[in-house]
Amino acid sequence: MDMRDDAANARYFVAAVMVLSALLTLTYIDVGWSSGPATREVAATHTPTPTAPKARVNIEPADQTRKVRPDGRVVIRATGGRLTAVSVESKNGRELEGSYNADRTTWTSRWSMKPSMKYVANAVAANRDHEATSASSTFRTLTPPSTFTAFSYSSGIAPSGSTVGVGFPLILNFTAPITNKTAVERALDVDMSKPVEGAWHWTSDTEVVYRPKHYWPAHQKIRLKAHLAGVKAGKGLYGAKNYSARYKVGERVIVKGSAKTHHMTVYENGKKVNRWPVSMGQGGVWKYYTTSGVHLTMGKSNPERMISPGIEKGEPGYYDEVVYFAVRISNSGEYIHSMPSTVWAQGRQNVSHGCINSPPAKAEWFYNYTHPGDVVILKGTPRKLEWNNGWGYWQKSWKSWVAGSALNKPATP
Repeated sequence: MDMRDDAANARYFVAAVMVLSALLTLTYIDVGWSSGPATREVAATHTPTPTAPKARVNIEPADQTRKVRPDGRVVIRATGGRLTAVSVESKNGRELEGSYNADRTTWTSRWSMKPSMKYVANAVAANRDHEATSASSTFRTLTPPSTFTAFSYSSGIAPSGSTVGVGFPLILNFTAPITNKTAVERALDVDMSKPVEGAWHWTSDTEVVYRPKHYWPAHQKIRLKAHLAGVKAGKGLYGAKNYSARYKVGERVIVKGSAKTHHMTVYENGKKVNRWPVSMGQGGVWKYYTTSGVHLTMGKSNPERMISPGIEKGEPGYYDEVVYFAVRISNSGEYIHSMPSTVWAQGRQNVSHGCINSPPAKAEWFYNYTHPGDVVILKGTPRKLEWNNGWGYWQKSWKSWVAGSALNKPATP
């Protein structure tokens, strides 16, 4: 064998040993890695969510408070949560109205409270974990030196629940003079099925009247709610109780009459339904002129006794007579009524003392047809209807009417 061959073989042997050694080393290392997990598993840890603090509820007036002002407000607040339930009830079981703010953290009563009355307020609030917190307060309103109530003298003409005409006014009268008219007016609420603009007008310290800007829509439903219990209307003067009334507006009835043409026409919802000859005030003396302007039908009676105002028996112009089917349209003695004795003048000449003399059959028809608040527009005479003569409220312009409001603005819508 050649020496060179021996040397080459030796080199190959050494190389083979080195490769084998490397493989064995790699095999050992692989075995070492596979003897344990490829990654180390770390145990999971859980941090508990902090429990939300309980909500707090604060009620004003506080529990056991005495002599609370009735015109104050009940205010209930929640801290750290939202109000979920609120009730404020009087001893007689009446619930006090109120409302929440946008995020339900505050509830405020809307109207004043009845004087000399015990109230119980209960409230519940919940935190973000829906855990409930409740609170209650029992308090009593003061007994005022004096009180007033509201009524409507027109209820004798149109009781609550009546059907009325499109010109019908809402009239409120008070048993004591009102000096804080703003507070009283704010407590007056007019709900209607077909909302229209309207306003209150104070005719005196003991009367306020509401009318819309334009005539009521036909078939309108109206509810007057006077939340007067607890309203401070003057020094030491508080409202004793609330007042409410409901009405339904009938057809749109507009009556038009002229002292020059001597005729009267009735329109219902824009269509003529009747017409007849009349005789109006003869004039000569101012009080014997029929008043021109927008009248409203008021009370009616059958029969009605008429006596000359301010004239004694035996003096010129004196009269004392009974008429039939009389519908009153002012407080100055003007009626639409039957008058058989002047049929000869009806449609031709004005011979009455200011009333609208009508044929018996037509007067009876109108008497049975009309409702309080139907509109009667008369013209052709020099004497104008005063706005405060009966229900002459439509004689005022809208601007002038609103100026009579204590708030100096429309009440609705």
